[in-house]
Amino acid sequence: MASAHEYQITIFSPEGKLHQVEYAFKAIKLSSLTSIGVRGANAVAVVTEKRVGDRMVDPESVTNIFRITPHVGCLVTGRESDGRAWVSRLRQESFDYLQQNGHQIPVDVLAMRAADIVQLYTQKSFMRAYAVELMLFSVDKLLGPQLFKVDPAGHFLGYHGTTSGVKEQEAANFLEKEYRQRNGFSKLNRDETINLAIEGLQNTIGQDFKSTDIEVGVVDSETFTYKKLTPEEIEKHLLVIQKFD
Repeated sequence: MASAHEYQITIFSPEGKLHQVEYAFKAIKLSSLTSIGVRGANAVAVVTEKRVGDRMVDPESVTNIFRITPHVGCLVTGRESDGRAWVSRLRQESFDYLQQNGHQIPVDVLAMRAADIVQLYTQKSFMRAYAVELMLFSVDKLLGPQLFKVDPAGHFLGYHGTTSGVKEQEAANFLEKEYRQRNGFSKLNRDETINLAIEGLQNTIGQDFKSTDIEVGVVDSETFTYKKLTPEEIEKHLLVIQKFD
């Protein structure tokens, strides 16, 4: 017979665990997707797999990368329904901040707000932890490129490069190796940042992608505006990666 801590999100197990939160982490991996984010010298790029499970589904309606504000993008990895709910909440939080302060919300403030909300969901027995991890990215005019990840436990940090999903450890190993060899990512320009993120995902999955197999989001210091790359733009980066392999 299972103990109460197996079902109640607010009860710690004898090992000091909140099982429902750990189940949320496991549910993220069941999405079978892997995502990578890289922060370069003047840009931030995120990339994730794009899978359309049914040929009757319009591919344009399938996405895991969203615009939160004109300057902030968000990549969600995990349960798609939870991710869309999070995107709506973050957009509302951003709009409320804009109304109250007269300027767009900085990405670090939005990440902290998201983490506070997630942590609250681990305290209430009538709430369910979202089975999704968020990568929030932008370029701040004072702080430069910014990349944050928020997990179901309410934990968030800024990263030079981060991963999420079913093969996050393999992807993290690739980024750590590249980080050591390049002595950091602080010298990467926009295209190099995008190429490294795509190359990392290809290396992790172990296959060469077509332009329709992945999604890429980027914010750079030239426009300070979120942009999602088109398949034609992705194809150009894939050709460059293939050329130097």
